[in-house]
Amino acid sequence: MASDQSLPVSEPVTDAAIVTPPPKIKSRKKIIDPVELEKAVDALWEAADKPEGFRTELLALLRRTVDEGRSEIERRFLDSNDGAEAIRANAYLMDVLVHSVAETATQKIYKNANPTQGEQICIAAVGGYGRGEMAPFSDLDLLFLLPYKQTPYSEQVVEYILYLLWDLRLKVGHSTRSVDECVRQAKADMTIRTSLLELRYLWGSEPLFADLRERFRKDVETGTAMEFVEAKLAEAEERHERLGDSRYVIEPNIKEGKGGLRDLHRLFWIGKYVYKVDKVKDLVDRGVLTAAEARKFAKAQKMLWTIRCHLHYLTGRGEERLTVDLQTEIAKRMGYTNRAGAVAVERFMKHYYLTSKDVGDLTRIFCANIEAENQKRPRLRLSWAFSRKPDVGDFRVDGDRLNVTDDEMFSRDPVNLIRFFHTAQKHDLELHPYALRLVTQNLKKIDKELRKNEEANRLFVEMLEAPQGPERIFRRMNEAQVLGRFVPDFGRVVAQMQYDMYHVYTVDEHTIVMLGILHKVEKGELADAAPIASEVVHKVLSRRALYVAVFLHDIAKGRGGDHSKLGERVARRLCPRLGLTDEETETVAWLVRWHLLMTYAAFKRDVNDPKTVQDFSAIVQSPERLRLLLVLTVADIRAVGPNVWNGWKAALLRELYWAADGTLSGLGEEAGRKRRTEEAKNALAEMLPDWSQKEIEWYQALGYPDYWLAFDAEAHVRHARMVHAAEAEQRDLAVESRVDTAREVTEITVYTSDHPGLFSRVTGAMAVSGASIVDARIATFSNGMALDVFWIQDEDRKAFDRPDKLAKLSVAIEQALTGRLNLLSELVKRRRNIERRARVMKIPTRVLIDNKASVTHTVIEVNATDRPGVLYRIARALREIKLQISSAKISTYGESFVDVFYVKDLFGLKIDSETRIQEIRSALLTALAEDAASPPGESNSS
Repeated sequence: MASDQSLPVSEPVTDAAIVTPPPKIKSRKKIIDPVELEKAVDALWEAADKPEGFRTELLALLRRTVDEGRSEIERRFLDSNDGAEAIRANAYLMDVLVHSVAETATQKIYKNANPTQGEQICIAAVGGYGRGEMAPFSDLDLLFLLPYKQTPYSEQVVEYILYLLWDLRLKVGHSTRSVDECVRQAKADMTIRTSLLELRYLWGSEPLFADLRERFRKDVETGTAMEFVEAKLAEAEERHERLGDSRYVIEPNIKEGKGGLRDLHRLFWIGKYVYKVDKVKDLVDRGVLTAAEARKFAKAQKMLWTIRCHLHYLTGRGEERLTVDLQTEIAKRMGYTNRAGAVAVERFMKHYYLTSKDVGDLTRIFCANIEAENQKRPRLRLSWAFSRKPDVGDFRVDGDRLNVTDDEMFSRDPVNLIRFFHTAQKHDLELHPYALRLVTQNLKKIDKELRKNEEANRLFVEMLEAPQGPERIFRRMNEAQVLGRFVPDFGRVVAQMQYDMYHVYTVDEHTIVMLGILHKVEKGELADAAPIASEVVHKVLSRRALYVAVFLHDIAKGRGGDHSKLGERVARRLCPRLGLTDEETETVAWLVRWHLLMTYAAFKRDVNDPKTVQDFSAIVQSPERLRLLLVLTVADIRAVGPNVWNGWKAALLRELYWAADGTLSGLGEEAGRKRRTEEAKNALAEMLPDWSQKEIEWYQALGYPDYWLAFDAEAHVRHARMVHAAEAEQRDLAVESRVDTAREVTEITVYTSDHPGLFSRVTGAMAVSGASIVDARIATFSNGMALDVFWIQDEDRKAFDRPDKLAKLSVAIEQALTGRLNLLSELVKRRRNIERRARVMKIPTRVLIDNKASVTHTVIEVNATDRPGVLYRIARALREIKLQISSAKISTYGESFVDVFYVKDLFGLKIDSETRIQEIRSALLTALAEDAASPPGESNSS
């Protein structure tokens, strides 16, 4: 190829119609010097005897050059934290490299002094590389452009270039097409069209490149603006749905996720396609974005680029997911430090979420403006076709969007900033982007005076308790920053990360999702999943207080104290401002203070213990508060994230609700333990008509009172038949499983000889088998046998119901009880597969010993990092200090667990000696420390 076809990459192409000059990069020669590289390649060529030897030397030179260039870029980046500079520098490095390789191929290896028209070649950058952006480990996207079909000469050149780039360990995405093929495929495929939209000249035939640019604009772009816009919007919607349709997830995808770089790219693509601009700042001249919005775009892009570069450098690959194990290190590298009430990583992630929110605001307003400017038909609703235009007061309706009638509406009457959203919610209208922009420009009008304004507060509370539900409009208010400014306490939790791997969303998003779930409960949409809450919500007398309490329940998170107690103070201060009565204020404050009470009692205490119900009822005090608390608790748990709510949790809450309702309604306990025990025995006799009186009396004599009170009649019948069969067959061990689909758990019942270590061995076998224990009750019979019942789930918090897994579990239990399974050794193997996100979390270990929670038992609560087999180690430690476990409640919250054990000493008594209590605490802390260390090769002494 003739040398006049090529162009030194260090000089921009002069034809502005062809390409925009790349942005300046500081000290480019220190990254890679194209002149020195050209001299070095020429020297190698002159010294080479054979092409093969030259290629080997050339590859070594180029590898060294690329490595040095990358090291220099990384060094600069770590010093400056400037992702924008780094991605431009990486693109520049590749520009010089591609130019050098192409020159070598055409001027040395396959030199062609007079190429024909059909042998012309152009190399262009496409995709992100075409924008001049390249993260450290991104693909090198190239288009080899030909005038017609491929010739033998062009095939040789392309092949040489590609193999050399591959040998340099570069990930090359490439295509070889003629101009006609590019145009034809761009018309048919939106991905190819988008890729060619970002075409950038690198090397070769300039006329060929200019021809493609002209053909693309004339044959592809012209008249298809809205087609492209709609395709990009649909593509983004699908992508968001696939990756989790929220920007507030705990491990966001920095590139593809909602509010990530791809959403900024979408804005750039649409601007380039519709307005024929190459820079975001040109959109300001066109009046599409304001100068402030353009600055926000640049700031968000730089932040996201910087995070992405850190991800690539830390992992050594093209990693796009901001995982929890990387968040702490990136926060440190970006200079975030701990401050009162927030650790460095939480501050970093809050900044990320706010940036992601800015991206969402920009793209939404930008795309809506495009639609409006191109006069896209608004959605047509049949209800509007046969009804009068809604009365929107001083506002006006454009299509199906609520807009302002003049630019001074918000400054003239700041209450309109609240009334705007109230009106949109009332008439189910979308918000016009022009009006939203005016809202943003008038945010300073939301001041102390407006917050005190009676009408503004009335409108706010009406939105909160509106029949349409508050979720949609509150999310819009939050995105517009109105919500956090009107309620500054809420503003403090906007984009606040809950760094516990249990909550999926930030605090503000969790609250808004929870409001939506409360509305669904009211509408009966969750009747199957939460039947009792769906029923009692309509008996609630304090509906307004309930909605306000949901809005405020987490409002004091991140303040360095108990957010329930701090939130109660906020509620007492804020409710009168919102127009609530003294009675409503008291109800809201109580609900905020105790919004975790029902979760605590149901999941961390034994509901079958009368003391649990008595203590819970003593705090609740009234049936109305009980109803309010149940509905709030259900909404709270379901709003934590997907797969957190399940049938087992629903059943525990239901049992506690009915028990407490009986107490609060004056029905009281069922005339004492002795009477209830006799009733349970009599129920068993009635349900076993095929048994003789002797057999019934035999089984009734086996169980102690605690056994009869711990299970329902159906369970007693199952146990009786299982024990009867085992005794008849003289089996030392019987294991039965029952899948409870309604509760989403599997019930495992083990009947065997009672001996020390039984509970720990069974829990160890379950851990080895991959089962998670959520509850356990232990019964000892008068014949020296034990009947232990466990409720287990799989790793997805569903019933452990696969037949093959259940069979393996039975074998594991039998092997563990006979000593043929080395539990510690097997658990160490499973520990190696522990999730990285759990490893990075630092959960303080706590051991609480309570003698007031139960009349008959000492209650031990253990909180620590969740790891395979940790329950086994705890149970083994309790056995070694000679404690009997009567029941266990196992709760997992992301990477942490709370295990609660109801125990007695060997004589069946509570532990009241302070010395003995300290011994228990010390033994458990030691066991947990050993578990954290997880030493391999430890012998199984259980």
